Amino acid sequence: MNQTKKKIPTYLKILIGILAGLLFGLVVVIFQWPPELVIDYIKPFGTLFVNALKMIAVPLVLSSLIVGVSNLGDISKLSRMGGKTIAIYIMTTVLATSIGLVAVNALKPGEKLPRETRDNLMSLYSTTVQSKSQSASQIKDRGPLEPMVKLVPSNIVAAASDNKMMLQVVVFAIIAGIALLDIPKKKGLTVVNFFDGMNEVIIRVVHYIMKVAPYCVFALIASLIVEIGGADSAKAFDLLYALLWYAGTVLVGLGLMMFVVYPGAFTFLTKTKYMEFFKGIRPAQLLAFSTSSSSATLPVTMDCAEQKLNVQPEVASFVLPLGATINMDGTSLYQSVAAVFIAQALGLELSISSQLMIVLTATLASIGSAGVPGAGMVMLVIVLESIGIPTAGIALVVAPDRILDMCRTAVNVTGDATVAILVGHSESTSKSI
Repeated sequence: MNQTKKKIPTYLKILIGILAGLLFGLVVVIFQWPPELVIDYIKPFGTLFVNALKMIAVPLVLSSLIVGVSNLGDISKLSRMGGKTIAIYIMTTVLATSIGLVAVNALKPGEKLPRETRDNLMSLYSTTVQSKSQSASQIKDRGPLEPMVKLVPSNIVAAASDNKMMLQVVVFAIIAGIALLDIPKKKGLTVVNFFDGMNEVIIRVVHYIMKVAPYCVFALIASLIVEIGGADSAKAFDLLYALLWYAGTVLVGLGLMMFVVYPGAFTFLTKTKYMEFFKGIRPAQLLAFSTSSSSATLPVTMDCAEQKLNVQPEVASFVLPLGATINMDGTSLYQSVAAVFIAQALGLELSISSQLMIVLTATLASIGSAGVPGAGMVMLVIVLESIGIPTAGIALVVAPDRILDMCRTAVNVTGDATVAILVGHSESTSKSI
């Protein structure tokens, strides 16, 4: 009697890779094995994996958006869907920022940071603070309409070569899609078929890359643990323990968004079931957690949304690329918690108006934040300066930032998928009326 071998799901393989990488990294740190063993011979495989995902992000966004917009049939449908998408993204971002403020004001993690630990962190990360402050000052010095100018690329090839310029690629793709709607269908068919074929090729490449994901995720997590700990295990654990209250506060807020707010939205407004959603989006969540990049995770997010969550392709190809560039719920929540935490640690009182300014600035900053690792830290400097908190305080949150970046990216991706479901349901309802 032949028994078919049950295949292990991809998400489970990735989870095993994460846990194995965590365990191996801790073993290296605790037993003080040479860090170079991991940094020089294991980390490169993780870097290759992230680079491969980034390699296909731009062509996927370009092809899927052009095909998605052109398949809408008319420009009025595009404006309707675009309006819904942006409105929901802004609402969830404001809600995430508000949840972060409630959590940090209730738990007051900054008051639990010892003075000695605070001074050590300030001196340890002084170089990082200076670097992030310079990046933030360049952004702050821009004119009020500079973000609008940056939307339109002066060179689409140059924009496509830099994942930080993804929003420019999105704008170009939407304009190209609108142009295809505006010319005779027969003439535009060749272009649509080309990008449709490219889209299919990219999705197939995603499947190839995901076959090695568990091994590469192991490399990413193991190298992260070793880089945090270095050769001194006591230093690693002391720093993480000292900031446990801060990290816990961020995680409480992120957990509320991921497991309460998003499910509340799609279960109440659509027929999507709680467990079905998380089962379908799991591979994208785990990959987002491993790479800390919503842009790099985009191909997998789109695949999960279309294949597992039954989101219409034309909706997924429009909503998800847009979300990867402007929807950063996890990032905005983190910025609100971090800003108040730093103020508490430095003994500064924040008025209600200052905290409302955090909501406004964090929302706008998260929209402009690139979907790549570490971008949120640069935007945090802008939030701090908007409410008059010394930017040197950013040193207090640098230590656990990489780990929290992984968690908030998973929330960002979950938010993207939720909005895709909501918009897809809304579009289906509109058709049936």
